[in-house]
Amino acid sequence: MKQMGYILVDHRASPGLPEDIARAAGYDPKFCGEGKVFEQDTMTCSHCKSVVVKNNARTRERAKCFECDNKEGHYICDGCDFIRREPGYVHTPFTKFIDDHLAVAANPCSTRDLPTAPGVTLSGTPQKLLLP
Repeated sequence: MKQMGYILVDHRASPGLPEDIARAAGYDPKFCGEGKVFEQDTMTCSHCKSVVVKNNARTRERAKCFECDNKEGHYICDGCDFIRREPGYVHTPFTKFIDDHLAVAANPCSTRDLPTAPGVTLSGTPQKLLLP
């Protein structure tokens, strides 16, 4: 499974972001001003599918889940790593959560509750979730 990507923010033809807005969004203003180009690697969490912009200055080790991939481990974000270390944690990768949810949602007569993942809020009935 591919977990790496990159982000490219190109301000060569724009006025860029004002310093206060850049800081509020978590950007370093020197990389998003007028005429600047920002390019950085990204990583996708196996448990929640959030995309994290890689911080090259990070010194602590990035979390990996060896239950997702026993050979090398899949990257998981800091939030999912915190949840994983909680007592009573049950390993549920995002793909399993989606499969379980769709299995229940596909059966309108099901009496089971829709599964929920930590930090994920779903609204609507199963029939509404499947409609475009």
